[in-house]
Amino acid sequence: MPRLLLLLPSTSYRIDAFLEAAARSGAEVAAACDRQPALASLRPGDLLALDFTDPMAAAKQAAALARERPFDAVLGVDDATAVVAAAIAAELSLPRRNPIEAARVAGNKRLQRESLAAAGLPVPWHRAYPLDGDPARAAAEFPYPCVLKPLVLAASRGVLRADDPDSFVAAFRRIARILEDSEIARRGADAREILVESFVAGREIALEALLVGGRLHPLALFDKPDPLEGPTFEETIYVTPSRLAEETQRAIVDSVSAAARTMGLREGPVHAECRIASGAPAPAGRATHGGPPGAARGARAPVILEVAARSIGGLCSRAIRFVDGGTLEDVIVRHALGLPAGSLAREPLASGVMMIPIPRGGTLEGVRGKEDARAVPLIEDVAITAHPGQTLVPLPEGSRYLGFIFARGETPDAVEEALRRAHARLEFIVR
Repeated sequence: MPRLLLLLPSTSYRIDAFLEAAARSGAEVAAACDRQPALASLRPGDLLALDFTDPMAAAKQAAALARERPFDAVLGVDDATAVVAAAIAAELSLPRRNPIEAARVAGNKRLQRESLAAAGLPVPWHRAYPLDGDPARAAAEFPYPCVLKPLVLAASRGVLRADDPDSFVAAFRRIARILEDSEIARRGADAREILVESFVAGREIALEALLVGGRLHPLALFDKPDPLEGPTFEETIYVTPSRLAEETQRAIVDSVSAAARTMGLREGPVHAECRIASGAPAPAGRATHGGPPGAARGARAPVILEVAARSIGGLCSRAIRFVDGGTLEDVIVRHALGLPAGSLAREPLASGVMMIPIPRGGTLEGVRGKEDARAVPLIEDVAITAHPGQTLVPLPEGSRYLGFIFARGETPDAVEEALRRAHARLEFIVR
């Protein structure tokens, strides 16, 4: 029986999904979590205490444990644990792993921008500023509109658009307050900088893929039909298959493949986000440290926003189903263990997910209309993950959703319409 070490942050929505996929693979599971009660379903002997903020120390701890009962694979499920998994896999000389530096670059927005820009790949024009710097001085150096974001946070947390110096300074200070959180501050130097980059107008899409021996296998390409123009960038609807032209879809896959190769990623899941620039030509990667961006590959070139060494977040993976009935977690776990991954062909039906946004801050008292929402044709489930009494914090300070709505149907248009209709039937009582 293969033995798998799963690195599962307690904040992950997908603990059960990965544990269930590991059980279906026939693997014996050991798991590390920053809060053990999140893994109460495991036997005490299968729970490990590893420090996710110190990858090299975690690797030494895992190696000591492996001397008694070896691991055949290690798997992280988010940006932070992807680096820890790479360090452990290197320490144990496991065959399917990413280089530690590649995982670190993928999880740090500044390092990733620099790596891709040096290779001539189209990324937004960018600069990083220290958290204790003068935002007013920085505001005078950057063209507008622009986007400010932390280096290490995910799910659009702390991401803000600025259209002039005043909004730049306000956004900078707002992000600085977010980074003062003790849990974030534990990430060290990566939490002491703010990245500023040019705003790329256009349609945003997300690619889910799997790297096997350095080769990128696309699994699902999602349209994001709602405009993401700021001032915050809360994501809502993902729909697949994409309705973009085939030529554009191929260009996205090629760009993400080149980006993964440039960063040195070789194995495991990839979640990438790009924009198809509209209007002016796409920003040139090589212009990131000089003057304003110039022409790159033409107005329809995909501009790379992120290539992460992890899979899609939240419960969104439920929108991906393969022709053999497998889940995304099944594919990821089986690849990590070196088992046949099964089919990588997505089901023929269109599918989609809506991440339910938080309408306003406060205390959630209840949710009305869930059964009405589930009754909308094509809706498969309405999963409310927030609970009564929970404090709701909207973006950019917050990092959670109210829940998720899932739909499947014959066409992407029908799926998108069903998601919107179901969401319209929900009412959230927030005090």
